[in-house]
Amino acid sequence: MPTLDSLLAQLPADTDPQVLARLRAEIRALEARRGFGLNFERSLPETVELPGRPVRRGDKVRVLPARGTTGRRDMATFRVTRVAHGVAHLVAVDGARLEVPVADVVVVAEPADTLFPGLHHTGTVATDPGSPAHMVINGENHHALQALTYTHEAAVDLIYIDPPYNTGSGDWIYNDKYVNADDDYRHSKWLAFMERRLLLARRLLKDTGIIIVAIGDDEHHRLRMLLDQTFRRTQLHLRCGVDGRIQERLTVRLQRRGLHAHLRQKRGEPVGTESEVERAEAGC
Repeated sequence: MPTLDSLLAQLPADTDPQVLARLRAEIRALEARRGFGLNFERSLPETVELPGRPVRRGDKVRVLPARGTTGRRDMATFRVTRVAHGVAHLVAVDGARLEVPVADVVVVAEPADTLFPGLHHTGTVATDPGSPAHMVINGENHHALQALTYTHEAAVDLIYIDPPYNTGSGDWIYNDKYVNADDDYRHSKWLAFMERRLLLARRLLKDTGIIIVAIGDDEHHRLRMLLDQTFRRTQLHLRCGVDGRIQERLTVRLQRRGLHAHLRQKRGEPVGTESEVERAEAGC
């Protein structure tokens, strides 16, 4: 995109190098977009707050609202330049500086940030010593998946996920904000959110592994395309119930010859006929 590159070259010499790098990365991302298929704004930022994480120089942080207050939060992020005597010295993207007590800031992270996730043992529940051991990880799912890539890459037989259905009724939060139907980037946010986690899940699964995704009508068609692009070769077979509604459980089986997905029947609902399967494969 030569026009955008020439405009970048006209920016003031004192422009923040980090801002310039982000702008160039966004331009490269636009250049790499598909000419057809599922296109969405992968660059939409997704930040996760890390409460309890010590504040250090170089961290990205948000300033917490005064305790007891309600209403819209300020989602601006700052870079920590110095921490001394319980005070964090911050600088904003526009160069503005402020000093805030360390107790009033929280560290934030984006998926592109380098993190070294670790697990802290909090307890054990033992029922039958002869049974296989299970582990429950309580944490942000993206970071939990990152941690598992260190110990379980290409070793997992089955993954089941129940992501937000993104119905537009404020049923899930992105960047600490409820996503509503009037959000112009509602579907891009959901796709970016899902793709980051599916790429990590792909690293964890064996060649013969299975991933099961529970999904509703609002995003199932986008999920089909996202799975196709994420797992490459895909064969998707959908099954509708007798009332024509898409069933809400999508199973993806990875095999050496490709990937197969089936919308499985919900418990207690009638199994569709062959004509309904054909109708489902045509999009219901």
